[in-house]
Amino acid sequence: MNDELQGLLDLLDLERIEQDYFRGQSRSALVPRVFGGQVAAQALVAAGRTVPEGRDAHSLHAYFLRTGDPGAPIVYEVDRIRDGRSFTTRRVVAVQHGKPIFHLSASFQAYEEGLEHQAEMPASPDPETLPTAAEMLPRYAHNFRDPRIVDRMIKERGAVDLRYVQAPPYGTVGQPREPRSQVWFRANGKLGDDPLLHVCLATYVSDMTLLDSVLLAHGRGGWTVGDVVGASLDHAMWFHRPFRADEWLLYDQESPSASGGRGLGQARIYTQDGRLAISVIQEGVVRVPR
Repeated sequence: MNDELQGLLDLLDLERIEQDYFRGQSRSALVPRVFGGQVAAQALVAAGRTVPEGRDAHSLHAYFLRTGDPGAPIVYEVDRIRDGRSFTTRRVVAVQHGKPIFHLSASFQAYEEGLEHQAEMPASPDPETLPTAAEMLPRYAHNFRDPRIVDRMIKERGAVDLRYVQAPPYGTVGQPREPRSQVWFRANGKLGDDPLLHVCLATYVSDMTLLDSVLLAHGRGGWTVGDVVGASLDHAMWFHRPFRADEWLLYDQESPSASGGRGLGQARIYTQDGRLAISVIQEGVVRVPR
């Protein structure tokens, strides 16, 4: 396990300050705000720590309300909405400086047998044949508004081995193409067996690239290039089948719509052997600077 992954796991190991109150820390980000995937993952950790044993997360729905301050701790308040025979529901509010910055509703379920079918996994190359972030990012440094961002991105994403199948938005600036993107990802090290940890790490990663497909449709490079300003608005995930976040997962993403200063991304996450593990939908602010 590298230092970056250990640092991320430390961030997810929240401090319990009361029965249903938890405190989390942040780390410096590429932008002067807390990374949305971090807040979502920490909120899910807080919810999961109040759930009866044997119930795993099956869905979350969240709203990003305010910009998070990376220099201040975040307090997560958990509301125990319901504990039923099969399902448990939790609501979490993340608070900073006395104001809510994030809201999460999450549902957990005791495993049971049922009907089975899934969408077929799309074709994709072997992740081991694709360049790592350290190999890929320097190729596009000339497109960035500040080439020094490359080193910061490599370090910030060091906890996760994330590999693009096609060129990312900042690699094809000015060249609109199909609003679809694929990345493979896995933790940069071995994780424990707690299912909540794997779900939370996938939640963290899910906010990294989902809106890429919006940018691709318009040939925009994103904030690193300076031709778009964006931020996550809401985020939803459904966890269909067990998976490990320290094994390769294919993140197949597309954008069906962009309008009104917002862009929508939707995605499916598959295990390497073809099982549909997660579905994801996110809307974000996508504004062109004037």
